[in-house]
Amino acid sequence: MTSQLDFFSGGHDGVGSDDEAMARHLEATGNYRILRKLQPLSIAERTRPEFPCRGAILDTETTGLKYRSDEIIEIGMIAFTFNDTGEIGDVTGVYGGLQQPMSPIPGDITRLTGITDEMVAGQVIDTALLNALIEPADLIIAHNAGFDRPFCEAFSPIFAHKAWACSVSEIDWSARGFEGSKLGYLLGQSGYFHDGHRAVDDCLALLEVLGQTRPDAIATPFAELRQASQRSRVRIYAENSPFDMKDHLKARGYRWSDGSDGRRKSWWVELKEEQLDEELHFLRTEVYRWDFDPPVSHLTAFDRFRAA
Repeated sequence: MTSQLDFFSGGHDGVGSDDEAMARHLEATGNYRILRKLQPLSIAERTRPEFPCRGAILDTETTGLKYRSDEIIEIGMIAFTFNDTGEIGDVTGVYGGLQQPMSPIPGDITRLTGITDEMVAGQVIDTALLNALIEPADLIIAHNAGFDRPFCEAFSPIFAHKAWACSVSEIDWSARGFEGSKLGYLLGQSGYFHDGHRAVDDCLALLEVLGQTRPDAIATPFAELRQASQRSRVRIYAENSPFDMKDHLKARGYRWSDGSDGRRKSWWVELKEEQLDEELHFLRTEVYRWDFDPPVSHLTAFDRFRAA
């Protein structure tokens, strides 16, 4: 698998040979682990025909957590090609843009992202440039798609009717030897560091992590993510379940929806298609104790991670 290093401008020329030799020497002692800084991307002048599919990694920074009332203040995106086996090919575009919100940016958001009111003053995200990267994409990837997709669809219709994948929930990072799924952990354990919490930098970091293969791994994380995105899943709503069953449901992985944002007011769980019959049997025999048919939604990558 080609590493993200192959996309860096000038290869290793940006790193002093003496510095790199020193880093390799320290690593060879077994007493040190060296983190290398991610370098700027170079965009391919021509895409290789063996990578016919198009992907886009997206990250947003917002004024808060509620997509109905909070606003996007930054969008970052990296467009790339890939093939049917999940190998990443060429970088085809990069976009990063700020936008001034209707209200001042909260102090805790500025502390987290480094984005100030002065930085966004008069700034507007260029939706035409965004659309040029989004429109041809076969798959949009975010490191928390359940957060980013609702914000993006509220921001612009260009994000609707696209297939989305989540690199947090649809990759088994633990099985790959990682200690957590936060982007900083993944990047650090991959041997790099970056300026976190700025959108384009986080996209660059995620592309690097998705494209790497560890010695004991058969395929890249991106290949696993793409396969997961192609599988249909089911969402089961345990509507009107007995109140005394709530702890039982929670222990089995169900989550509570309070009915806001147009969602069903019930406990719900999302599973693989092949787990549907087993879960229905559980609900009928242990929760409702009669032949109850709960509402079930079948979801593809075009449906998943929407707000409702």
